[in-house]
Amino acid sequence: MTTLDHELSSERTYHDTCRAALTRMIEGAAHHVVTGEDVSASGADAEVLGHRLRSRAKELREERPGPLFFGRLELADGRRHYIGRRRIGEHPAAPPLVVDWRAPVARTFYQASTRDPQGVRVRRRFGWAPHSDGDPADLTGLEDEHLATAEPGPAGPGAPGASAILAGEIERPRVGPMRDIAATLQPEQDDLVRADPADSVCVQGAPGTGKTAVGLHRAAYLLYTYPQRLRRGGLLVLGPNRAFLSYIAEVLPALGESEVRQSTVEDEVARGHAVRAHDSAEAAAVKHDARMAGVLRRALHRRVTGPTEPLAVPDGSYRWRVPVAELERVVADVRAEAPPYAVGRERVRSRVVRAVQAQAERRAGPRSDAWVRRIGRSRAVSAFVDACWPKVTPEEVLAEVLADPRDEALTPAERAAVRWAEPPRSYRSARWTAADLVLLDELAGLVERPGGYGHIVVDEAQDLSPMQCRAIARRARSGSLTVLGDLAQGTTPWAARSWAAQLAHLGKPSAPVIPLTAGYRVPANVVELAGRLLATLDVDVPRPRSLRAGGEVTVRRVPSAGLAAATVGAVRAALAREGSIGVIATAPTAALLRDALTRAGIGTGAPGEEPAGPDARVTVLPAALATGLEYDHVVVAEPAAIVDAEPRGGHRLYVVLTRAVSRLDVLHTGELPRGLVPPALRSAR
Repeated sequence: MTTLDHELSSERTYHDTCRAALTRMIEGAAHHVVTGEDVSASGADAEVLGHRLRSRAKELREERPGPLFFGRLELADGRRHYIGRRRIGEHPAAPPLVVDWRAPVARTFYQASTRDPQGVRVRRRFGWAPHSDGDPADLTGLEDEHLATAEPGPAGPGAPGASAILAGEIERPRVGPMRDIAATLQPEQDDLVRADPADSVCVQGAPGTGKTAVGLHRAAYLLYTYPQRLRRGGLLVLGPNRAFLSYIAEVLPALGESEVRQSTVEDEVARGHAVRAHDSAEAAAVKHDARMAGVLRRALHRRVTGPTEPLAVPDGSYRWRVPVAELERVVADVRAEAPPYAVGRERVRSRVVRAVQAQAERRAGPRSDAWVRRIGRSRAVSAFVDACWPKVTPEEVLAEVLADPRDEALTPAERAAVRWAEPPRSYRSARWTAADLVLLDELAGLVERPGGYGHIVVDEAQDLSPMQCRAIARRARSGSLTVLGDLAQGTTPWAARSWAAQLAHLGKPSAPVIPLTAGYRVPANVVELAGRLLATLDVDVPRPRSLRAGGEVTVRRVPSAGLAAATVGAVRAALAREGSIGVIATAPTAALLRDALTRAGIGTGAPGEEPAGPDARVTVLPAALATGLEYDHVVVAEPAAIVDAEPRGGHRLYVVLTRAVSRLDVLHTGELPRGLVPPALRSAR
């Protein structure tokens, strides 16, 4: 038996030991659910403890099958730590058999290098068969880095002599949903993951730098390290669309965190309303503009009026009177304090009652709490409050704004764009657009201060409008944000041009902007092709670089009537190799290509769906849904049509091209977009 065979056999045996310990942990958690309720001091304590024990048992019971560790540290002091996605131990007080990747001791696994060993003598990485369910036989390789004795040199998966196992894991074909990168986190990614929970950070991440994975791993790290702080306020992950959320849905559960809300901004602001109408491009642009916050605030507070006559409050046979001047002062003081509208309404009520109470106590001594409550609920006081500070709903205010948008912050053309052509009979019958729901959320935040989250991860944040950012800021008023995005990938009409402005709208203007430019996903040739577009985009971002050499790129002109046949041929060729395949085009072209592939007997799926048919690897999608997704092989049909389809079409094409993680086919029947022509073809012309 060779040394390698002996080491593999030893590690497989250790994995069996860990598996047995995990089984006992699962059985023990189930036993604690039954017995734990008998050790509580009260019913409330029993309920809290029971919930925690049931959650723990459910979490362990639903543990996804897979390898229990992916790395090992041998420290200079002789200690040894195995690193995995979950802590595994024989007993809570005993040293763990496997250390959770988020534990402080595990940080050296990601940070140690030949330049700075950090007390690590040997770092071992384990090679597991793809899609392994944790069978020890799937442990097929291991690789040791002798950090304390090696010569200092460049680091990273693309550096000479770097870990082949690490590079293989990063480059493994992308089949199915996004997977975690706990085994492959790089030092700069790990720094972001472990940033202080009170700190908001913004990651300007070029394609393939792992910014989405960093955000999700940061969420898992914060929940592990600060469970009480985060679970009390909750943690929210916001993605650009449901297809994207479906793609990332398995990452956090794989890291041991299954109780995280993953949503879109549209779902968060829905307030029980469905989108039943659509705005023109001009109306949507106005409604998403930051000026609408002032328009709505002024429309809401126009309802507040000053008193016109004294207030008389009956109290048995007596009648208390509050003069107009005092009532005016009450309303003016509350307006100056600028509380949420509903809070201001109750402040007016309580201060009027206090004025009545002062008169009563001067005449007949202290009054009871019951008396104060009775006066506050009296018909006279309620009528005064309703007249000066009336109760209102967000829907009622927005309906009035859209029926007659007279605020001078908007130009006449803008007012005309948002004005309802046919106002509904009542705001209750209004047909709201997606942008209207954002405005309703703004008004709801003005009426009553909403509850917030302890932390929010915002992905593809460059595409958010100022009003959408404000909706997120309200939910992070007492928490922090992890903002992820790439200005070069901004595709909405209101996409951010700078992070400074976007962070100000998000309520975190002092958050640092940290660039990630080293790509681990998109190979160099794909990055080079897509990078040619950067000069045509109106953003200032660091030029990306790839640590993955190679990548197959083909740019091919086909006959006008041959696009469908060329696409079918490209997909057939891709099916002969490993990995997922994405066919991306404008929405009309994507529909035609899906039909062509179906006729050719190739099963396809849409984003968020399982592809049909025996191959189950082909997804056809419109370019507008490509954000955040990735495929081993991407076929881009008619890139010029993608550019021409929308105002920021060049940004959209940049997104589309960088979805490829191994191979890229660009098929076109007409001229290529400006900036994309390969140098060889350019010189030939």
